[in-house]
Amino acid sequence: MSNDLRSGGIAIVDYGSQYTQLIARRVRELGVYAEVFAYDALPEEIYRHNPRGVILSGGPNSVYEPGAPQLTPHLIRAERPTLGVCYGMQLIAQLYGGHVTGNGTREYGDAEIALLNGSTPLFESLPARLDVWMSHGDHVETLPAGFLALARSDNGLLAAMGDVSRRLYGVQFHPEVAHTPRGIDLLRNFVLSICGCEPKWSAAAFIDDAVERIRAQVGPERVLLGLSGGVDSAVAAALIHQAVGEQLTAVFVNTGLMRLHEAEDVVHVFRDQQGVNLIAVDATETFLDALHGVTEPEAKRKVIGRLFIDVFAEQARQLSADGVRFLAQGTIYPDVIESAAGHKTAKMIKSHHNVGGLPPDLEFRLVEPLRDLFKDEVRRVGTALGLPDAIVWRQPFPGPGLGIRCLGAITWERLEKLRAADAIFLQELDQAGMLRPSDGQPAQTSQCFAVLLPVQSVGVMGDNRTYEEVIVLRAVTTDDFMTADWARLPFDLLARVSSRIVNEVKGINRVTYDVTSKPPATIEWE
Repeated sequence: MSNDLRSGGIAIVDYGSQYTQLIARRVRELGVYAEVFAYDALPEEIYRHNPRGVILSGGPNSVYEPGAPQLTPHLIRAERPTLGVCYGMQLIAQLYGGHVTGNGTREYGDAEIALLNGSTPLFESLPARLDVWMSHGDHVETLPAGFLALARSDNGLLAAMGDVSRRLYGVQFHPEVAHTPRGIDLLRNFVLSICGCEPKWSAAAFIDDAVERIRAQVGPERVLLGLSGGVDSAVAAALIHQAVGEQLTAVFVNTGLMRLHEAEDVVHVFRDQQGVNLIAVDATETFLDALHGVTEPEAKRKVIGRLFIDVFAEQARQLSADGVRFLAQGTIYPDVIESAAGHKTAKMIKSHHNVGGLPPDLEFRLVEPLRDLFKDEVRRVGTALGLPDAIVWRQPFPGPGLGIRCLGAITWERLEKLRAADAIFLQELDQAGMLRPSDGQPAQTSQCFAVLLPVQSVGVMGDNRTYEEVIVLRAVTTDDFMTADWARLPFDLLARVSSRIVNEVKGINRVTYDVTSKPPATIEWE
């Protein structure tokens, strides 16, 4: 992205908080570019786009413990306005001679704070008492020299501090979460007023800038894109097509594991409506043959991933021989953050395919036009590019498709049952207005789907005893997909869905609803 659009934003330094990405999203909502960096990132990385301010995230450590992440001196020497959140506030306090302790009261969950010392720039136009969300065991016991106490909790603990002349601030609560209702106003004060950032980050500005960047990167060369039908690859395809037109060739591999009518919809939208050069490969029989007898979840993922790469690589080789030099991917910003984090202690939860795993003989240069965007921003860009809502608001879908929602053996007949049940569920949710935002309010659900179990259940239909399969319905709500809660769907809606599935989908005689959060469960079943 050009310096003009990225410059003058906010650098967010990550100390391990689960809410770090949320801070960046909230700043973006203010129309200001925000970028996340590891706490030990080099200065040239953090200041590459000349940020006007810095936000230090929270984190799970105690600042006084040996080996705990510390505040790198260059962050203060840069003399940019700095806001520390929780652990970030404690780092600032410790650096300037204050005292942080773990003794005494801990504060978790909803709390109230009272503002002190009148109006300060950070709390400008905010009421004297604020509802906030706390999550800390440590607290600043002694203020550093030059800092004022700006707020205290009802427990008497320091909730905010500031050195107004040096534009250094700290808050012991999380302004980025929904449980701090006026948190966005505090962030607005910091980002727009204290840092002086200009709200120039928008879908339209991003599109103009991205088109310019793509043309500069690609020149007259041709681009290959793997089109999955999901939101990210779809928006990447539309954006690159707007930039270079006929130079783009998209390859869509129909694995036979997609939702009802999804394969046909992808071809219709991109070939017929968008005018994209599209190669559609129907590999259904190849995938079903390879999956015959495979029931273990991770084995399924590996078979599907390997075969997808094989099928895609065959097309890629032909296009490479014809002069295609660039490979486009729908990588988005959370992917970039997670990849850069390098979690040394992370355990493998699941694996999935990605066209980045192409054989080494295929040497493409990468084009990733969405790598600076969060999912909600990707959707706004898709709408601005003229993609239909059916594509922009398509439900999240795993790389292996229905292969991991069809538990047990995968056969065409079982996939058809699952497709039909899943379509009924999504139709009813859509008609109830629960799949998309409306009237300025977020969608009532974040991800919804059906799962087919390898379990047969006794039932009665008419005067006959049945012994048929079971469908599980899953609907969750989440901000970040790292945690999720089960959606409280109306009973009448669930009854309607259940009745339709049992009556319309042959071979299903029982429907259940999953009421497990993440954690302990995952969102998907496999």
